[in-house]
Amino acid sequence: MANRYVLIGGGLAADAAAKAIREADPEGSVTLVTAEGDAPYRRPHLSKALWSGGDVAKALLGTAGHGVDVITGRRATTLDTAARRVVLDGGDALDYDQLLIATGARARALPGLPAEGPVVAYRTLADYRLARERSGEGRRALVVGGGFVGAELAAGLKNAGTEVHVVFPEKGIGANRFPEALGQALNERYRGRGVSVHAGATVESAERRGECVRARLTDGFEAEFDLVAVGIGVEPNVDLARSAGLRVEDGVVVDSALRALGPDGRPVPGVFAAGDVASFPWPRPFPRSRIEHEDAAVTMGAHAGRQMAAAARGEDPAPYEHLPFFYSDLFDDGYEALGRMDARLEMFEDWKRPLEEGVVYYLDGGRVVGVLLWNTWGQVDAARDLILADERVTAAELRGRLPA
Repeated sequence: MANRYVLIGGGLAADAAAKAIREADPEGSVTLVTAEGDAPYRRPHLSKALWSGGDVAKALLGTAGHGVDVITGRRATTLDTAARRVVLDGGDALDYDQLLIATGARARALPGLPAEGPVVAYRTLADYRLARERSGEGRRALVVGGGFVGAELAAGLKNAGTEVHVVFPEKGIGANRFPEALGQALNERYRGRGVSVHAGATVESAERRGECVRARLTDGFEAEFDLVAVGIGVEPNVDLARSAGLRVEDGVVVDSALRALGPDGRPVPGVFAAGDVASFPWPRPFPRSRIEHEDAAVTMGAHAGRQMAAAARGEDPAPYEHLPFFYSDLFDDGYEALGRMDARLEMFEDWKRPLEEGVVYYLDGGRVVGVLLWNTWGQVDAARDLILADERVTAAELRGRLPA
């Protein structure tokens, strides 16, 4: 009898797992279930390529074309790991031999904002469609949050001709990750591109007025907005895993082979987790944690898929040992980064052109635990090797280590 694989989730991790399973097991049945109305797509496009002329069709991953049964608009409500069965809303049940939990994360809503109409906690392709419909020439948008998504979305909306206001409580864009001077420089670059940057402010009040939202900021600015997009982080979707009795600690806890663990710390037979929802053991020198970026989702999902196929064959598991990187584009600036980008760490800045081109190293106990490559390309592998070496270094040893 053919092996039965069920993937819960419709993001990059589930798609990568499906394709890896199909490559490793051409005969097995693969079913992917997603609560979204769309088949799997590249989520990073929502705040990147789709705002610079990208086609929605090009964001789709073509999962079904790999012999995968894709079920959209359905939510998994119950998981019975003993019976190896998952039940969907509406009562349909799917039996499995190997199951992947790739339920991802949901965007945090901002308390006090009307969670409807022109207000969107930005995360899905449906959110993009709403934002695109309510943006452009003659439209005004408020972006709440100056972090990863907020900064990208503000740039995208402005490039689409929208009047953009971005508000965040920190001093600068990306303040929790970047050196303070770089965040301040980004504020000015965004202002130079016509974005109104409300640094050090929050939303004081907001109310729905027809098809718009009237919002007042704590810096005194008040206006009506056609769109309010909230990008203040995410929370992992762990409800299914928790209700099934799996171990949950800011994500579904997995071992090095991405097998989901039970309360006793042992792998639950036939259950894996990957992507934004998985709390996994990183390579040294990092503690267990989650990460919410494309490279992690794709590599982790593919590894989980291979391990699921191996488990179906009765083979021993192999560890996931990849240190993911991530990237972003902010108008004319771009960066790639690895490891811990935490502004609370000691930082050593090695600029070829101050605040325009260079490398920022993040250190903990004299060891490099993160690298920011600002407008600097082709250095990801070298930066990864430096971090994984887990050796004490001096500022003199870092200067020029990764040439800009």
